[in-house]
Amino acid sequence: MTNYFDLTGQVAIVTGCSTGLGVQMARALASQGCTIVPIARRLDKLQEVAEMLTKDFGVEAYPIRCDITSTEMVDATVKEVLSKFGRIDILINNAGTGAVAPAEDITDDQFANEMNIDLFGSFKVARAVAKQAMIPAKYGRIINIASMYGLVGNKIAPATPYHAAKGGVVNMTRALAAEWGKYGITCNSICPGYFLTPLTADTLNSPWFKEYAHDAIPEERYGIEGELDTAALFLSSKASSYVNGIMVPVDGGYTCI
Repeated sequence: MTNYFDLTGQVAIVTGCSTGLGVQMARALASQGCTIVPIARRLDKLQEVAEMLTKDFGVEAYPIRCDITSTEMVDATVKEVLSKFGRIDILINNAGTGAVAPAEDITDDQFANEMNIDLFGSFKVARAVAKQAMIPAKYGRIINIASMYGLVGNKIAPATPYHAAKGGVVNMTRALAAEWGKYGITCNSICPGYFLTPLTADTLNSPWFKEYAHDAIPEERYGIEGELDTAALFLSSKASSYVNGIMVPVDGGYTCI
């Protein structure tokens, strides 16, 4: 039987990999034999994640503390990964933040911070990985984690900077796909909907949100652990070789209505 998702021998960088969706996607890739380089700002959390990945899946995990807003740290991190493993096959750009406030009350600093992390930070990592590893290798899989909020507006949680940054990630994905496709690099985006994580659990399990989800989401519920995995695996694998520049909403149908 062919295992289309086999990632044995490949190396993946996953940013924002100290908790939440980043860890879930890292586990998915590790389950297919991929070496994982978890990246975030909290080294203690990264070390816990790395130990868990090795224990549960028998893969090598090499945590590196990196602030993706620092060009110097990003470039040094990519150089370190190449020195250690000699290759970077997959990048999952997952690190992000979210400012929630009415648009008229959003400060310049809040808006700039959102852009600096979600959009510019993602670009910095993609640029470094492509330039140092993927373009020379003539192969790569870049998956940018945007959001369904990068495709539509919303009336439940005002977050204009987040919408703007994730919308930028969506079109940046198209632009990078157009530029780097000739090098054997695919660049695609996943646009998650509401997913249960340690940070969202209280909100998503509240009575008012459950009522909102029933009315706003065709599947009438939020996403649970594991429901993002196969999208990440498909776009990370060689099986997606002719899939480039697309956005994959994983949102229970939120953006279809």
